[in-house]
Amino acid sequence: MVGKSKQKVCLAYSGGLDTSCILVWLKEQGYDVVCFMADVGQEEDFEAAKKKALKIGAQKVEVKDLKKAFVEEFCWPAIQCNAQYEGEYLLGTSLARPVIARAQMEFAAQEGCFAVSHGCTGKGNDQVRFELAFYALDPKIKVIAPWRDPVFYNRFKGRNDLLDYASQTGIPVTSTKSKPWSMDENLAHCSYEAGILEDPDTSPPEDMWKLTVDPEKAPEKPEYFTLEFTKGIPTGLEFSEGGKEKSVTGDVDIFTTTNTIARRNGVGRIDIVENRFIGIKSRGCYESPGLTCLRSAHQNLEGLCLDREVKAWRDRSITYDFSKCLYNGVWFSPECEVLRDCIPSTQKNVNGRVRCKVYKGTFSVVGRTSPSKLYDMSESSMDEIGDFDPSETGGFITVSAIRLKKYGQMKKEAGEDL
Repeated sequence: MVGKSKQKVCLAYSGGLDTSCILVWLKEQGYDVVCFMADVGQEEDFEAAKKKALKIGAQKVEVKDLKKAFVEEFCWPAIQCNAQYEGEYLLGTSLARPVIARAQMEFAAQEGCFAVSHGCTGKGNDQVRFELAFYALDPKIKVIAPWRDPVFYNRFKGRNDLLDYASQTGIPVTSTKSKPWSMDENLAHCSYEAGILEDPDTSPPEDMWKLTVDPEKAPEKPEYFTLEFTKGIPTGLEFSEGGKEKSVTGDVDIFTTTNTIARRNGVGRIDIVENRFIGIKSRGCYESPGLTCLRSAHQNLEGLCLDREVKAWRDRSITYDFSKCLYNGVWFSPECEVLRDCIPSTQKNVNGRVRCKVYKGTFSVVGRTSPSKLYDMSESSMDEIGDFDPSETGGFITVSAIRLKKYGQMKKEAGEDL
């Protein structure tokens, strides 16, 4: 790749090893570089990262607070439909990519950039997520992906080469050759991969986990709190702290406080091998403390007030496809737009309060109530008849058994055992 002088590139910058090296490398190619940093709730010294980028050659650095948009536009719909990839992964990284890409493209347009760049590897999902978003938002944008450029990846064959390059060019880094692993953090989660984690039979070192307390070292007493939902969206949180009853409202505050409670009780760790969109299996370790609690509480409340058939239809027609859209990076697609439009219609009656308990890495629901519940305690009771006539169940069973009798008869005549 031969760079053209005076052309400007907007780099998605994290302050870490990869993007710092890419910034300097882009300058070597003859580009002017502006950096974009997204505050999606990660615990990071943005001012220090900004100074670092300017020191090593960035013309300008934009730090954009996206926490409110991240929670309201992305995390809440995911909770409303109980989004989950392959039965375990709560899509923390996937959720943040479209809000970051959108803001980066806005900054790139503002700065007159002809191209955008990122530090995603050529084997990962994030390159797909970012670039599909970039192209949807501006079909004419150019993308510079160094980890797919032979000039770059033949020069930097791994993290050790990057560390050597950083040392040679005066880039300050915190990664070391003895403990290299990739980490991505936002308000919803923190992910870990690469390095020693690439061996799926190697246990993650305890000092790797950044967000949560080791469940075995969490408090000896359980902690209780109550979440309130309106149309499937968390709208309130009540908890005790320092002997005082407290409550919070507001999207970011609810998410942040739930995170705090879950983190100190060791909730939300998983260690999985997943199937990347590009076809490669990948081992990843994830911490999603608050998201685990919020999603589980919401799912439990739905049992009280969401119709059986609506839930079944939503689970197979929205939840699976919406989760796949998130994971595969097609948020800005016609199918994902339709799915997002459908989610609210399933949540009209998902209103109520869920009493929650966290204890040594576990989350459980200890009670729930809803003004729009479909549950009738009298009707469900085994101790009273209520409005339900048990004698009518016989006819229901008779009709339901017609096809099963025919199937059993057919198997018997064929000499086959059921």
